[in-house]
Amino acid sequence: MNDIRRTILWVIFGFSMVLLWDNWQVYNGHKATFFPAPAKTAAVTPPAPQSSVPVGVATPNSIAGAAQVPGATPTIAPEVLVPAAPRERVEVSSDVLKLTLDTEGATVVQTEFLQHKDMTDKSRNFVLLDESKERTYMAQTGLIGGPVGGALPTHKTVMTLAPGERMLKDGSQELVIRFESPELGGVKLVKTFTLTRGAYAVAVKHEVVNVGTAPVSPQLYLQLVRDGNKPPGESSFYSTFTGPAVYTDAQKYQKVEFSDIEKNKVEIEKSAENGYVAMVQHYFASAWVLGDEKKGDRIQRDLFMRKVDTNLYAVGMITSIGSLAPGASRSVDAKFFAGPQEEKVLESLTPGLELVKDYGWLTILAKPLYWLLDKLQSFIGNWGWSIMALVLLLKAAFYWLNAKAYASMAKMKAINPKITEMRERLKANPQQMQQEMMRIYREEKVNPMGGCFPIMVQIPVFIALYWVLLSSVEMRNAPWVMWIHDLSSPDPLYILPLVMTLTTVLQTALNPAPPDPMQAKMMWFMPLAFSVMFFFFPAGLVLYWITNNVLSIAQQWLINTRMGVPPQFNLPKFK
Repeated sequence: MNDIRRTILWVIFGFSMVLLWDNWQVYNGHKATFFPAPAKTAAVTPPAPQSSVPVGVATPNSIAGAAQVPGATPTIAPEVLVPAAPRERVEVSSDVLKLTLDTEGATVVQTEFLQHKDMTDKSRNFVLLDESKERTYMAQTGLIGGPVGGALPTHKTVMTLAPGERMLKDGSQELVIRFESPELGGVKLVKTFTLTRGAYAVAVKHEVVNVGTAPVSPQLYLQLVRDGNKPPGESSFYSTFTGPAVYTDAQKYQKVEFSDIEKNKVEIEKSAENGYVAMVQHYFASAWVLGDEKKGDRIQRDLFMRKVDTNLYAVGMITSIGSLAPGASRSVDAKFFAGPQEEKVLESLTPGLELVKDYGWLTILAKPLYWLLDKLQSFIGNWGWSIMALVLLLKAAFYWLNAKAYASMAKMKAINPKITEMRERLKANPQQMQQEMMRIYREEKVNPMGGCFPIMVQIPVFIALYWVLLSSVEMRNAPWVMWIHDLSSPDPLYILPLVMTLTTVLQTALNPAPPDPMQAKMMWFMPLAFSVMFFFFPAGLVLYWITNNVLSIAQQWLINTRMGVPPQFNLPKFK
């Protein structure tokens, strides 16, 4: 029956609205209303001894690690104090990436992407990492595990910058920047940053030299420190993840909300010999990668996430350098990535890094859809037309499923006058009405569920495509035609949302009107209310829905005509 089919569709729609509301609650920092996450426990570990560890840095005992507390300084025993080198900030740049490095710890305090514009002010380049009044987001490394009463070079140690070029020259492929720490605890730390043309990944070599008279066994920590604020300019009408994540072969991709860190409810794999740590937000990410797993490097490391200060959080890893005899040295290679979430680039850096572009539980469908969209774009050369071409291919692939659904709807529409008359005649006897309805279905060979199943099969595919379009950084500042200069931003003239609303109205009007007056009102009210949301959605998503609606209307019109059921618009009757 039409009523049964519509009831199921409304249940699906209602459940979707429940999920949207739940995500909205989580997005605004509240506990999930309908599907609260189960409470998790986190082990409480003792703090590290203050004599050898800088404030804000964890030890292997705490697996806490972590990060700089603004204004804090490392505790250094009097016997290892050295004259402080002048502190400065240094800008270095390649053709795609500009880094600002603080000589205090050779810390990355700002990353500017020279080929990506800021969404709120498109006259400026996009900045991801930043240490300013508005933002705290840094990448730090250093050593812990010095002798009792001493300290080692950390992210609070002022280092000396070696002379050299600070900008990648034309014709050069690499730019090398070298920092050297003073001797602390009998150890010197030399950090070498290598920027490569066209790359957002920076090679960072840590050379640890024992210049003392006793063996040392230092440990290297690498961490990302970030405030818990949402990225500026992010829409409130769709929720994307912002926060730390880790990846290991055993547990795969694990992301944690800032609110869970705040409540000490962090459960991640604490020790591994592979993987990475990352900070993720919509379209962009930063990450520390230890060694080169593409070449089979397996380096033991401890992973941590923790709250550092008010609205300040850290994710990182600690690895042992091993015992160093006097005069000995050892190097540890790492990669620091800060850039857009371009799948092919992420896949080439280390296994699993592409998962920072998070499609959720529909990843298995979303990844091939993105692959196909990328292939279409490489052929067409325009992301807007590529979106329309992809929807056309999907509609073609599901043509026979849609045909069955629309054929079933056409049959229901054909017998709708008979059903309406029967309902009116037997409205005082519901039991007899039901029996008569089933008889009509048998005689007319109509399956009231025939229009639901084909549509339900397609729902996961189109939801996956929704996440592909929402997550793909390639949509940022990508033009389509005329007034659409950025497919990741709402239509500035609201033309696409208006067209979307019109196609929704036409599609609803083509369906047979429910006999029940309340259902008839709801059939019109819900799609119109849902269409309002599209005024705030990115233009690329609205374009996708318009294309889908237009193709659905055309197919429904064609099938109704072939079956001898004249297409007609059933306008609402609100009395």
